[in-house]
Amino acid sequence: MNNYIENKTALITGATSGIGKQVAKTLAKMNTNLILVGRDVTKLENLKNEIIKNSSVEVEIFQLDVRYKDKVKTQMATILEKHTVDILINNAGLALGLDKVDEGDIEQWEDMIDTNVKGLLYMSRAVIPQMRALDTAHVINIGSVAGKISYPNGNVYCATKAAVHSLGESMNIDLYGTNVKVTTVAPGAVETNFASTRFSGDEEKSQAVYEGYTPLSAQDIADTILNVLNTPKHVNIQYLDIMPTAQRNPYTLFKTQ
Repeated sequence: MNNYIENKTALITGATSGIGKQVAKTLAKMNTNLILVGRDVTKLENLKNEIIKNSSVEVEIFQLDVRYKDKVKTQMATILEKHTVDILINNAGLALGLDKVDEGDIEQWEDMIDTNVKGLLYMSRAVIPQMRALDTAHVINIGSVAGKISYPNGNVYCATKAAVHSLGESMNIDLYGTNVKVTTVAPGAVETNFASTRFSGDEEKSQAVYEGYTPLSAQDIADTILNVLNTPKHVNIQYLDIMPTAQRNPYTLFKTQ
């Protein structure tokens, strides 16, 4: 495989678990330097130590909650003074609750909107101006198949991911004439801490989400992102759905039990 991302620098939000964590480890194997952003500094430190033990890439960590625009602005100004970010992976996101829209928890709605939509915007607003001057750069937004087809009781989460998809299209057209690529990667069912977060740590409910079929893994998504990133300058993969074979849309999932 040609390595177009060697010695580049990737900034990953939500890097302490799930897809973000696996992407970080996968990119390190391709000699991509890393800036890892997340809310839990202990998890960030543990991930940094794991990566530098197994590779020679540069890894910097920053505790940052992407929901807060002033903190994002201040922290990103510091980061961008020292680093050129070639790759931005807007991975931070979550689903909370599974209620009908007239029964939903408004605080959960706000958390999802602030993280999944506003956080992506704040990070993109900070990084893309620097990217415009680069010979090549890439923004990866983590969407969801739920952003294209809503599922029962998914309402606000589905709406946030529809916004992510729309923003990906907008970024691509706004960056017309530059060498900045924009890709929306839209996974289906991936076995991570996603369900545990949605159900507030209820492990019985969380495990039931992944029973009776083989879900995608975080490594599957990391490998997909690697392939998308590791393309020549003239190739821009703008949108990509990826689901387990047992799944054909957000709510059609074949289970054997």
